[in-house]
Amino acid sequence: YLSFRAITAFTLALLISIFAGKRIIAWLQKKQIGETIRDLGLEGQLQKKGTPTMGGIIIFISIMIPVLLIGDLTNIYNILLIISTVWFFLIGFADDYIKVFRKNKEGMSEKGKLAAQCLMGLAIGLAVCFSDQIVVREQVTCEDSVTVAEMSSSVDVVKSTKTTIPFVKNHEFDYKWLSPFKGTFGWYC
Repeated sequence: YLSFRAITAFTLALLISIFAGKRIIAWLQKKQIGETIRDLGLEGQLQKKGTPTMGGIIIFISIMIPVLLIGDLTNIYNILLIISTVWFFLIGFADDYIKVFRKNKEGMSEKGKLAAQCLMGLAIGLAVCFSDQIVVREQVTCEDSVTVAEMSSSVDVVKSTKTTIPFVKNHEFDYKWLSPFKGTFGWYC
């Protein structure tokens, strides 16, 4: 069941982050992989000296191990999760690597990080737009006033331009008006 998989993955991720996290932080401190602080004379600034960097490794393994062990690897949502998690981990790792090992306090350039993040956002957006596996099932009325339910033999799925915003009262947002395609890749019958 999906609920059992979700609870198991959550529990496994929590246990990994707690137990492996302590060991990873200790290892990073032992290897002296930490923040270098410029003395700007600010109060409490030097307290951060030696704080381990590359803590994203803990988040990465806490996500990836449960997904790879418990998740359905044929599900498009899990595939997008894996690809985007690896992509953003590599961005963070490259940034920390430049800061720690190349001794460049600035890390990756802001434009480089933003471009890499936008590239992944574009890839996910295109996957959502063009993948037949990403759908919203709902009752819609086509232009000829025939509902999808009435056309069940000819129409299997309706792709929608609606998305759900969690924790909001009216939680459906239709972004059809934002699209330059005016919903061409959204509603179809």
